[in-house]
Amino acid sequence: MIIAVDFDGTIVEHKYPAIGKEIPFAIETLKKLQQERHFLILWSVREGRLLEEAVEFCRQRGLEFYAVNSNYAEEKDKSRYYSRKLKADLFIDDRNLGGLPDWGVIYEMVHNRLSYEQVYQNLHNEKRPAPKGFWARLFK
Repeated sequence: MIIAVDFDGTIVEHKYPAIGKEIPFAIETLKKLQQERHFLILWSVREGRLLEEAVEFCRQRGLEFYAVNSNYAEEKDKSRYYSRKLKADLFIDDRNLGGLPDWGVIYEMVHNRLSYEQVYQNLHNEKRPAPKGFWARLFK
């Protein structure tokens, strides 16, 4: 699976443009996913020196990305028509709807190919009621 991973607020705490403290188990979880043959792309708003610092931060902890802000490591053409929209199977980002789950939950979801709904059911050991339609919720 190709997984795009944000840096600030996801791998490290938000301190942009500085690099925040590492979020517990982020690097270890990502390295474990790589061992399971997933391709990781660092996907960040950082550019230039700030991006290099983020890449080096991860590299010093033994995490090398398949690509950085691109679909392939070879993509170097940053022309004015260049798009940073990635083709990934999964995006891990703190700005995700519902926020960033714990890295243990993230690993469980990716490793076992679980949806958030399945994880929620497992955590609460109950079935959530089926959501009602828009109009039913509006006029209850």
